[in-house]
Amino acid sequence: MKRIPIVATTVVTLCVAAMIALGIWQLQRATWKDALIARYSTNRNLPPMAFPKLAPVSDDAMFRKSQVNCLRVVDWRTDGGVTPSGQAGYRHIAACSTGAEGPGALIDMGVAADPQFKPVWTGGLVDGIITTEPLHESLIGRLFGKHVPPRPMLVADRPAPGLAASAPPSTDEISNNHLGYAVQWFLFAAVAAVIYVIALRKRQQRT
Repeated sequence: MKRIPIVATTVVTLCVAAMIALGIWQLQRATWKDALIARYSTNRNLPPMAFPKLAPVSDDAMFRKSQVNCLRVVDWRTDGGVTPSGQAGYRHIAACSTGAEGPGALIDMGVAADPQFKPVWTGGLVDGIITTEPLHESLIGRLFGKHVPPRPMLVADRPAPGLAASAPPSTDEISNNHLGYAVQWFLFAAVAAVIYVIALRKRQQRT
């Protein structure tokens, strides 16, 4: 039996151990995500709660019913949206004043097929479901930029005049890919170990 290279073996062993650790971590994440989705599903059947004022939105608030009194629409923004029937369009999000002071509230007031549509809704009492505003951070921005948690947003049950209702938030949109990631890390670890063993055998045959 030829002498096994200590440095190379140590490096490979550490790499394989790290991959296995990442796989175990992903399994833990999968369990956590399943529990989170179950909590969100339960939230939909709970009584209405006060609309959260600031980010981040707690897990207890997500998908809960709530109500906002929009005193005045300060601004509008548009984003991609979809109706309950699956028709894609442009959802119109109202930035509302809810008092003399405070952060106000964001309300998804519905979807229009025309990107140039201008809502005439000026405010009022709105019932809906709590979610978070859409964010479009790039992968580089998420990894190296300063992460800003999305603000709370209410998806209105009844759309503003001229708009179709937005599809309500659904737990079906929350993916749980952590089990697949775990399998990938375990496969990487196994492949790395097998390749190194083969390399060692070839090295011993040459010497």
